[in-house]
Amino acid sequence: MNHVTLGRSGLKVSRLCLGAMLFGADGAPPWCDEPEARRIIDAYLDAGGNFIDTADVYTAGQSEEIVGRAIKGRRNEVVLATKAGGATGRGPSDQGLSRAHLTHALDASLTRLGVDHIDLYYLHRADPDTPIEETMATLAGFVRAGKVRYLGCSNFTGSQIVEAQWAAERVGGAPLVALQPRYSLISREIEAETLPTAQRQGLGAAPYGVLAGGILSGKYRRGETPDAGDRWGGSMGHRGSPGMAAMAAHSLRDRNLDIAAAVAEVAAELAAAPAAVATAWVLARRGVASAIVGPRTAEQLPAYLAGAALELPQDALKRLSAASRPT
Repeated sequence: MNHVTLGRSGLKVSRLCLGAMLFGADGAPPWCDEPEARRIIDAYLDAGGNFIDTADVYTAGQSEEIVGRAIKGRRNEVVLATKAGGATGRGPSDQGLSRAHLTHALDASLTRLGVDHIDLYYLHRADPDTPIEETMATLAGFVRAGKVRYLGCSNFTGSQIVEAQWAAERVGGAPLVALQPRYSLISREIEAETLPTAQRQGLGAAPYGVLAGGILSGKYRRGETPDAGDRWGGSMGHRGSPGMAAMAAHSLRDRNLDIAAAVAEVAAELAAAPAAVATAWVLARRGVASAIVGPRTAEQLPAYLAGAALELPQDALKRLSAASRPT
């Protein structure tokens, strides 16, 4: 697997990042139990991947614990990323980007992961209640202490990225080098402002949601009822609440299914899996260093690996971009 530098840094990451959001929750659908998670991690590392992403709030900390146990003995092979800022309790300081919460969150993540440092530490989302100078000064302390090597942000807007970079400079801290946004053929909103700003500010993008919740995987087609065992089929059936059913109907609306059909058409022409085509399109976008993929089974991983190796023809890139052009 090819590796690139992440943003304006010397950190080398693989073009595919393994997302661990589904690891834990006792393996109840749609999550992945520990034995299967370890199969996925081993297969990913054996294929040349080195970038694993988790967060303290994923499956209430189980994801970090599973990842930590799985990479024990292979720690030097892994660029380990986790996040802080989400709610980890009910107290007033159990979420956000304050010095109090981040300090506790980092120590807890290090314990769950069983490591002495984190390679890439993300701010999970912006916190309007905490001055950004306090956040960046706190992160600077983590870097000086050797507990964190590089810094990133997730779900930040362009202006929030700029404010964080300016604050880091004012407090004499390390700048952000990575952005983790939602990005796919279906969700292209970051192209207008966030992605160009990230590039100018020295952040490499590692997007999540590249299959748009599985819509671009080829499982969903117009006129066909989704399988009850699938994510959106279950949401629309007896397992789904009215809110989830409405979300499923919105996700499977005509525009999205048209984009999925375009992906399937290109995939058929190239004798590739739709998941590989959708992943390859994201990786071909300017400013994208790595794409986060979240297989639930080891059998799903090869399609993603193929996407990292697939170079889409210019005609296919143009057709997919035109079919998914934001309205």
